[in-house]
Parts: sequence; C-alpha cells; structure tokens
Amino acid sequence: MDDSKVGLARQQPSPIPAAKRFRMANFLLRTVVGGKVKKPGKRGRKPAKIDLKAKLERSRQSARECRARKKLRYQYLEELVSSKERAICALREELEMYKQWCSAMDQGKIPSEIKALLTGDDHKTSQSTSKTTKSPKGLASANGNNKSV
Repeated sequence: MDDSKVGLARQQPSPIPAAKRFRMANFLLRTVVGGKVKKPGKRGRKPAKIDLKAKLERSRQSARECRARKKLRYQYLEELVSSKERAICALREELEMYKQWCSAMDQGKIPSEIKALLTGDDHKTSQSTSKTTKSPKGLASANGNNKSV
C-alpha cells in the first residue's frame, strides 16, 4: 500500500458512543477556565482558612445557646406536666363527687346539689361545691402523686 492512499482512507466510526463523547467534551471544556486548567476534584465550597480560636468560640457559644434552649424546653414541659396533673386531680375530685351522688341516689336520697341544679339555684351549688373540693396540690401530695420530673 502506498502512503498517499492511507491518508485518503475513509474514517472509521469511533468505538466510543456519541453520548459519552459529548460528556467527555463537556468535561474538558469545564476544566479549562480562562486559560487555566482546573483540576477535577470535589464539588462545592472549599473550606476557608478559619482562625481556630474563633471557631472554638463559635462552638462554645452555640453550645451555650443549645443548653439555654434545652433548659427552656424542660421548664415548659414541667409546667405543662404540672398543669395536666392539676387538671387530673380536679377531674378525680369531680368523679368522686359524682360517685357519691350516685351512691346516695341508689339509697333513695337525692343530694342537695342535684336538687339545686334541678331548681336552677346555681348560687347555692357553687357554695356547696367550693366547700367540698380540696386544692389540687393538697390532693396530689396526699395521694403520693406529687412527683418531680
């Protein structure tokens, strides 16, 4: 074969698929920026040289704030628990009152509170119930339910 015929030979198709060639060309174009060649590496922001003392101080401040938030959260939860305990005590007292009313009615007696409710005398009812109810804290400590969280 002659050297002149070799150069004129028909060009063979590339064994690399067109999509892959396109990605490779894009990669090469991206690595050359402004005449400088960028080295391929990790993406994203590069960490700047940060003063170690400043970094430690920020970390300490963040920890302080976190502890303060935690303290506030626990205070809020403790208040929530105590309010729920007070509500439970009040409901238990109310339940006990209704049980007493039921037992009295089973014996054929009608409690004065029910008579007052039926007649519409709310003033008398509020006075009689306020005398029979105990404070929620007193009941909680008597039952042993006064637990600290």
